[in-house]
Amino acid sequence: MSRSRVRVSWGGMTLRRPEKFNALDIPMLRALDEALDRAEANQDVRVVLVCGEGKGFCGGGDIDAWSSLDPLQFQFDWIRYGHRVFDRLAQLRQPTIAVLSGHALGGGLELATACDFRVAEPHVKLGFPETSLGVVPGWSGTQRAVRRYGPQTVRRLALGGEIITAAEALTLGIVDRVAEPGAARATAQEWASQIAARAPLAVEATKMLIALAEGEGGAASAEALASGFVSMTQDVKIGADAFRNRQKANFARS
Repeated sequence: MSRSRVRVSWGGMTLRRPEKFNALDIPMLRALDEALDRAEANQDVRVVLVCGEGKGFCGGGDIDAWSSLDPLQFQFDWIRYGHRVFDRLAQLRQPTIAVLSGHALGGGLELATACDFRVAEPHVKLGFPETSLGVVPGWSGTQRAVRRYGPQTVRRLALGGEIITAAEALTLGIVDRVAEPGAARATAQEWASQIAARAPLAVEATKMLIALAEGEGGAASAEALASGFVSMTQDVKIGADAFRNRQKANFARS
């Protein structure tokens, strides 16, 4: 492939398949997964913007990529892998902002939903059209979306097939801000700068606590918070030193 399907420039990542309205296929999901690993490991990145190249944010899953799969491939190679990547995005340690300068439909709206915030331009349309194609929203459009937007809103989109505008999405809590035409990225960058100016550890811990309340990656968030707290005490040093010296740890000195 001549270029990466997901371009990374800190702190942002851009879906790069504009001729297909950035519709997702397995190579794009893999590239997104790798980009998330790089973002997580980069201590200088405080906020991650998720963007789409060209006229669309993301048109969802590429029909040509999944329609020829047999049932087991569809279930495991497509749905479960995509779910894993989107969960990875939702649980990223940094806050994330989806920059909706183009439409977000099906898997594209699920991708945006996995982000912490969404900024849209007025012309953008959003929806879950999967049932008109004979499939269900498979990347948490019936789960994370319900937790974040409420069941009745998701019923309208996924069962009723409504395609809504950015203005209506704002009133429903699907997007957080509607920017001026052509200004979604600038609006998101300004917002990201405000977030990045705050204490980074407090921001990360607060994101984890909100995730716990929301039921998002609960076990991982709880154990990460507890481990981070314990690692700041003398217990870790005492225990590790005792192990290296083949001695019994004396935590009375902790």
